[in-house]
Amino acid sequence: MRAVSSSYSFLIILLLFLVSPIFHIPLLSLECKPGFTYQNQEELEQIKSLCEQKVGDLRSKANTLSSQIQFMDTQIYLTTLKIQVTEQKIVDTQKEIEVLTQKIDNLDNSLNRLSKILLERIVEGYKTHPISLLNLFLDSDNANDFLNKVKYQKTTQDNNQKLLIQVQESKLNFEEQKKVREDKKAELAALNETLNNQKLSLNNQKADKQRLLEVTRSDEDTFQRLLDGAQKQLSAFKSFVQSAGGGTIAANGFGSGSDGWYYSQRDERWAGKTMGYSSDTVLEVGCLITDIAMVMKKYGIDMTPLTIAANANYFFSNTAYMLHPSSFSWPNGLSYVNIAVSAIDEEIKNGRPVIVGLYAGKYGTHYVVLKQIEGSDYIMHDPYYGPDKKFSDHYSKGSIFVAAVFK
Repeated sequence: MRAVSSSYSFLIILLLFLVSPIFHIPLLSLECKPGFTYQNQEELEQIKSLCEQKVGDLRSKANTLSSQIQFMDTQIYLTTLKIQVTEQKIVDTQKEIEVLTQKIDNLDNSLNRLSKILLERIVEGYKTHPISLLNLFLDSDNANDFLNKVKYQKTTQDNNQKLLIQVQESKLNFEEQKKVREDKKAELAALNETLNNQKLSLNNQKADKQRLLEVTRSDEDTFQRLLDGAQKQLSAFKSFVQSAGGGTIAANGFGSGSDGWYYSQRDERWAGKTMGYSSDTVLEVGCLITDIAMVMKKYGIDMTPLTIAANANYFFSNTAYMLHPSSFSWPNGLSYVNIAVSAIDEEIKNGRPVIVGLYAGKYGTHYVVLKQIEGSDYIMHDPYYGPDKKFSDHYSKGSIFVAAVFK
């Protein structure tokens, strides 16, 4: 008895030791780190949330090349996680559709069976016709026989009524499940589209990182020089807007111009939208991207200033500065080509609108689209002042410092 008691005491002590905080082995904490292995879908979602927070923190601190690369790597990893989440949702949705399809097939078979039975009973009912109580009474041998026949007829009528209700409910359920399946199919199509966009975004982010390494040659001094240039250019855009005055206008407030492809950076549909990962808005610094959107629209491409502003891959680092438009892949095989200022007239005569950068106002710069030659002047689409404006009413030819076309 003493030995049993001793063994029992030992087990109690061992159990207390195992659950003691001293003996406790902490669980591996989740973190946003490329290559981190998650155990299930819930952990994947948690890691994605951690990465979203980390990207937000790094965005405001990306003022060196190394911090910018860290931001880009985290953004790439986050997009990879988003792809994995979407892929799992696609698998789950496909399974739900398969289950619904099987359920619908079963309901269809059941509905066909019930409908067949109901049809047979209806046909049988037409053959026998309802028998009145008087006929039942006259056709009965005795009172007991009469009561049995009445009961049988009542039971038959009740069963037919129940069968009719069952058929109606089965048909309703059948239609409801078909509707659910159609909704799931639409959800699956949306998920596949999301997946394609995420994969495209991932490729763009990788290309953006590679482009940054190429233009900076992985050199911190080069990065700082480019960053300083970007900030000065953006400051010059803001100076122009401040000196020009005015603000946001109503959607399509200036109209679409005589040719139908004008956009304004002041349009309320995108004026307040930030560009790329920056805090700068289209109203403040969006003259160049608005010019590009206009030219794209002229060439029949569905692109707005908002489309460009929402794509961070167009901009240098975490700024709203479009460093090398000529290095991007534009729709329909178009290329952004810098030209000499002296070649502007020739390009316009060849039917190509010319995007020009110009000095405008004290310390300010601005971009407009020259679309037509009128005597010694140009007709322009100005993303700030409006469509079909005379160039000389606001600027001089000597203020043009750069020109480009799409071809």
